[in-house]
Amino acid sequence: MPSADSLLAAPSASRPLVRLRDVHLAFGANPVLKGIDLDVLRGQAVSIIGPSGSGKSTILRCMTGLLKPQQGEIEVDGTRVDQLASERAEIELRKRVGFVFQQYNLFPHLSVLDNLIVAPVRILGRDKAAAKRTAHDLLEKVRLTHKANAYPGELSGGQQQRVAIARALAMEPDLILFDEVTSALDPETVGEVLTVIRDLVRDGMTCVLVTHEMRFAEEISDVVYFTEAGVVVEHGPAAQVFRAPVNPRTRAFLAHGTSAEVSREAPVRVPLKLDLSRFAI
Repeated sequence: MPSADSLLAAPSASRPLVRLRDVHLAFGANPVLKGIDLDVLRGQAVSIIGPSGSGKSTILRCMTGLLKPQQGEIEVDGTRVDQLASERAEIELRKRVGFVFQQYNLFPHLSVLDNLIVAPVRILGRDKAAAKRTAHDLLEKVRLTHKANAYPGELSGGQQQRVAIARALAMEPDLILFDEVTSALDPETVGEVLTVIRDLVRDGMTCVLVTHEMRFAEEISDVVYFTEAGVVVEHGPAAQVFRAPVNPRTRAFLAHGTSAEVSREAPVRVPLKLDLSRFAI
């Protein structure tokens, strides 16, 4: 069994921060990914678009080790994710990779402030006072300074999702993955969340987004991948994919006004292995 250290590749300025090669994954007899190749450079915003059920969310879960492919290579910041063999190694990876889900996953018994500091204190060993200062800064970034002492049940869906983004940022990740983070929100609150993501991209945060918000993806993305039936049909710079797509299937998809579509992909229920709900702050 390889050790965690043996899974680390030598750092290279030219190596993508995220690298997937020939990734295959099936649930039983149902193939979901059928040879995915994907690169994300440090500082890039990459969007993955496509019809519901095309494997977009599964790709993100493979990047964090939440799902294990049957074939292929997945490398994140020099770590071979597909070869992680222990919970400790997976947790070490997730310290560096933030994940914001469709569901907010906030701890309902903790205040907004405590939701932000529990992982830095318990997982990273941060000083509690320092973690609180960082949390207040992050709440300012997501425009929720006035909600520090509120509880998740007292917040709107858009506010809860912004807290979830701040919580991911509190771990100081190298990469943040966004999985349809606006799909459960009403139209009035979608813009609040997209504004926060737009600010992160402008600040240089490396982001991978699965989204049906086509105009937003075109605006903020450096590179776009269009997937269907578990394969990458087309990828390239956002302007090329959205304004001059090469593949007829990409053209047909974009012509149907999918920015209004709500994803109906069934969420994959997998353990996060960072259950902090038992902790008191």
